[in-house]
Amino acid sequence: MKNKMQTLLWITCFIFMVSCVNKKEKKETEMSITKKELTAADILGNPKYLAISYGGYREKSREDNQPTIPQLKEDLRLMNAMGIRILRTYNVQPKLPHAANILEAIHQLKQEDPNFEMYVMLGAWIDCLNAWTELAPNHEIESPENEGEIARAVALANKYPDIVKVIAVGNEAMIRWATSYFVRPNVILKWVNHLQNLKKENKLSKDLWITCSDDFASWGGGDPSYRVDDLKKIIKAVDYVSMHTYAYHNSHYNPAFWKVPDNEQNLTEIEKVDKAMLRALNFAKQQYKDVSSFVKSIDSTKTIHIGETGWASISDGHYGIHGSRATDEYKQGLYYKHLREWTNKEGVSCFYFEAFDEQWKDAHNPQGSENHFGLFTLKGEAKYPIWDLVDQGVFKDLKRDGNEIKKTFNGNKDALMKTVLVPNTDYRR
Repeated sequence: MKNKMQTLLWITCFIFMVSCVNKKEKKETEMSITKKELTAADILGNPKYLAISYGGYREKSREDNQPTIPQLKEDLRLMNAMGIRILRTYNVQPKLPHAANILEAIHQLKQEDPNFEMYVMLGAWIDCLNAWTELAPNHEIESPENEGEIARAVALANKYPDIVKVIAVGNEAMIRWATSYFVRPNVILKWVNHLQNLKKENKLSKDLWITCSDDFASWGGGDPSYRVDDLKKIIKAVDYVSMHTYAYHNSHYNPAFWKVPDNEQNLTEIEKVDKAMLRALNFAKQQYKDVSSFVKSIDSTKTIHIGETGWASISDGHYGIHGSRATDEYKQGLYYKHLREWTNKEGVSCFYFEAFDEQWKDAHNPQGSENHFGLFTLKGEAKYPIWDLVDQGVFKDLKRDGNEIKKTFNGNKDALMKTVLVPNTDYRR
């Protein structure tokens, strides 16, 4: 009898253990399935999935100095630690395997840690004929290189379907001030329709979203001359609209909002700066509203997200001490905070530009503003917008190229504030 009782007890314990294991495996499987099933519709506009533009280039030349997979993994861990879950890349050109390497780095991190989560808005660069050559750009004809660029984007989306959630056709490819390469809207429409057809033919995931990422004016938010029939067709064809807005650049090109108004002249200097940054926020909001109004007049179901916006921390040109005086880390911090608070509240994804400084963009001018839009310096120092994350210890044990993550200015805010200038009210273009 005793042996029978022991046997029954062992059987009961065994069944209980098997049941627990099965429940655990079922839960893990369900979690795995849930992660795999997340789509662009789930993550875009979700404040739990912060977005950012990312270029990991450290040197002055992209062609000769591609970041290594280990370097990209360092950057990915840093961005993940600060809450970023969606990255935007810009091209898949054969001589620049940066985007492909980012996808592989994410893949490896997911293999190492199943809980690691990062998704990508994959950019396919679009040019006109003769772009970036000694010949005059022909904006009426597209570059023959575009076909290969789209094909490579498709191949990467199919290779990494768990990571690539969006393909963006072109970057500021329809705005006319992009004089080196812009195309007419019919070119963008052609490739958007091509990708949408691939989805219908099951040659791309039906959950993959297609967009193009362009200046607010290109989306009909400004000059009415952009509101052509092909643009209206693009709006109907894309899965969502990705618009760019830059109050920073407009502090020079359209400075009316930036200058200190008469009713603020008696404020302290820091109060004038703080007010200017609120006006910068409202500038971005107004451009978003203008795009939204036009887009929804064409297709009321279409959502609009911000594909790019940002603020530089250094400039020796239009935005520096002899220009609009828009540039420093304090203003950058306010803009970053304002944009995140607004877009998170409104359910708008904001691909903030950008994660890290890159010096190839203005290689001959180290102080050029294009080199200094990052939230991190090249050495991995955290700029003022994310000093609070350093204080919270989110970057503990993480490094960039061997450097621990420390604050710029050694964390001395008084030293930082000495670099802050009031908007230049006497400034003329």
